[in-house]
Formats: sequence, C-alpha cells, structure tokens
Amino acid sequence: MKLQAKLNALALSLLLSVITAASVLAQDTRPKTQTPRTDVPATAMPSPAERLEPDDVNATTVTSIDITPEMQAGRREEMSEGEAAILPYYNNYLTTYRLGPEDVISVTVFGQDRYSRTGIIIPPDGKINYPLIPNGILVAGKTTEQVAAELTKRLDEYIIDPKITVMLEKAQSARYSVLGDVGAPGIRIMTRRLSVYEALAEAGGVLETGDKTKVMILRRQADGTLSPKIVNIKKYERGDAKEMAYLAPGDQVVVPGNRLKKFREIMSL
Repeated sequence: MKLQAKLNALALSLLLSVITAASVLAQDTRPKTQTPRTDVPATAMPSPAERLEPDDVNATTVTSIDITPEMQAGRREEMSEGEAAILPYYNNYLTTYRLGPEDVISVTVFGQDRYSRTGIIIPPDGKINYPLIPNGILVAGKTTEQVAAELTKRLDEYIIDPKITVMLEKAQSARYSVLGDVGAPGIRIMTRRLSVYEALAEAGGVLETGDKTKVMILRRQADGTLSPKIVNIKKYERGDAKEMAYLAPGDQVVVPGNRLKKFREIMSL
C-alpha cells in the first residue's frame, strides 16, 4: 500500500512538471506586443492654417508687379488719327456749351448749403433769380464757367471767398432738326456732342431714296443767314474720318433725294 501511494505521488509530480513546461513554452512562442513609450511627449499636428511648407518653398519665387495708373485704367492702344481729331469735340462740349431757355442747371456754393440750388430751369428771358442778387442774373448765352464767375463776383459782397460751381444738368435748349429722306424726320434735343452721322441714326437712318453723298448741314450765322455745308456720309462709312462733322445747337440736317427718288416721282406722274 505504501509503495502504491509513492508511485501515485511520483506520477502526479511528473504530470505537473509537464504541464508547467508546456505553459512556459507557449508563452515564449506568443507574439510580443510593444507598449507605447511614455517618456517622450507626443507632438501635436499643426492645423492646416499653421502647417509649414517644405524647405524648398523658395524654389518658386513670386514676383510682385507694380500696377501703374495706365494699367488700372485699362488704357487702350494708341488712338488713331481720326479718333484723336474727334476726341476734343467730346471733351469740350460741356465747357463750351452756351446756356439757353429750358436748360436745367445747378449751383453749388461750397460750405453754404443755404445758397446752393439744383434743378434751376432757365426761363425764356434767360434770367434766373438767385438769393442775395437783386433782379436776378442773366445766364443765357453764357457757359457754366462764365455763370460761376459772375455768381462768385456778385456773392463776394456777402460770402467770404465763395467757391461756386455751376453744372449743366439737362441740355434742353440745344435743339436741332433732321429733315428730308430719313426714317423719322423732326426736331430733337442735343444732350451731348452729336455728329451728323449719329443725328441721322437717331432719326431712323437714311432711306434708300436719300442721297448720302450730299447731306446738307444748315447753320445760322450771326447775321441771320443760313450757311450750308455738304457732308459725304458714304465716305465716312468707308473709314474717312475727315468727312465727319459735328452739330451745333440750331443746326438743320437735310438729306436730299437721290436718283431713285426722282425716278419714282417721274413714274408716279
């Protein structure tokens, strides 16, 4: 019995040794996992706005360009000779325009709002009423600059060193007429410097019975007579700027009939 007990104890001891050895072997063959290091602080990623560029960012250099006034204004190429000849008429129109009845002007006195006026309609007698000026002031036949100079002189008695500006709001006295073989003949108001070609276009254009080579501009002279000027619109349409003419207030544009019109008149008899 004692021998049997010793054998059983020995067998149990061997079994425990085998189980322990197998357990150690299993631990050695298991894949090892790395534990994160805690001695090195983690660096936060920069935000997109703060992100740094690579060191070779200067490889592409951005060159700044000085913007000149000409570039800002979108300056065109040099004007042609014809454009250069026409330009002064447009630039000088409002400065050389002489006021007349039904024109609308405004007067601005710098720093003196009580004496500034807008929407002043020039009456038929050409004289407007104005504060501090007895019997009014004659403005018809004068340019806006001349009226400003006259007002400055008259108001200097009441205002210290007055600064006055006179502006033309509406040019309603500058009338012209287009007659003859055009689409819509009649009297119109010149609101800007107007060429005879533009006047004809605004009057509906020249009809097929109109003679473009003999368009007549009738202008009244100082002695009351009418002075004719012949303009060849066909040449202008072909690029000849010398044939262009500009209207003055009171001008009459007459488009005579051509051979087709005369032929039709004969056939209608």
